[in-house]
Amino acid sequence: MRLPLTDDGAVDEEEAVRILRAGIDGGVNYVDTAYPYHGGFSETVVGKALQDGYREKVWLADKCPVWLLEEEGDFEKFLDEQLQKLQTDHIDFYLLHALNRKRFEEKVKKFSLIERMEEARKQGKIKFIGFSFHDTLDVFEDILQYTDQWDFCQIQYNYINLDYQAGQKGLKMAADRGLGVVIMEPLLGGSLARLSEHVAACLPEGKTPVEYAFDFLWDQPEVSLLLSGMGAMDQVKENLSYGDRCDVGMMTQKEKQSLLRAKEIFDQGNLCPDGSRQLHSLPLLYALPLRPGHSGVSCRLEYDSSGRGRRQKGL
Repeated sequence: MRLPLTDDGAVDEEEAVRILRAGIDGGVNYVDTAYPYHGGFSETVVGKALQDGYREKVWLADKCPVWLLEEEGDFEKFLDEQLQKLQTDHIDFYLLHALNRKRFEEKVKKFSLIERMEEARKQGKIKFIGFSFHDTLDVFEDILQYTDQWDFCQIQYNYINLDYQAGQKGLKMAADRGLGVVIMEPLLGGSLARLSEHVAACLPEGKTPVEYAFDFLWDQPEVSLLLSGMGAMDQVKENLSYGDRCDVGMMTQKEKQSLLRAKEIFDQGNLCPDGSRQLHSLPLLYALPLRPGHSGVSCRLEYDSSGRGRRQKGL
């Protein structure tokens, strides 16, 4: 989550609140933040934006900074601090942030974080238990199989990163176990919004590069929602319009083949207009799902009466 900045580098709080609320007014119903974003200020801004009735309109997601846990009680300390900054009594979707093998062994297991999350759920402080992930597929599988308490997970995935980290196999693996799957980096840090001439030439006319990147994800039934950050009002309106028409199975075979060809060219090094391999990030504000319901955007997770997340439900 990258908040808009003023000329002197400070967070433009007023603009951040305005854009976030505009997204919610347009149908956004899932807002994602984390403890370290903008030096901890992201949660504070989100908390302010969700006042005046906006908290009741969204699912709120936040993450435990597991790498900062040093002793018993730290999990509860950080969670209470986050609740205070967010100005809420509960977080709907709570993730263990950026898990890898080392953090899972040295933090999650050592401090019994699954059990602590379950206790926080019993206390009403969180509703759904999950994790975000950055490691190899075998580590992802180990974490999935460690407990049956996972409701959802968050992975990096796009039409370039088919086999990166959890990748497409991890996506299907998690869905088969009944987890909702949140997708981060749908535009690969902005690279898929600004394709080189050679890569863009692979895509049929009629859609923007962003549309193709989003459609690739929405087309797959295993994807529950995708996260897209926006730092300008026109980006919010554009993405909401994309979300209003998306559906599982929306891509044609020709479009799918075009994306495979685009990936081949992209992987050869034509990432940017100048042909360099440098990644350029788009300005991000906040994360939100772009899966439409009858109007606006909806999360495709289904929950039973116990409050546990189950398999994704098509809209």
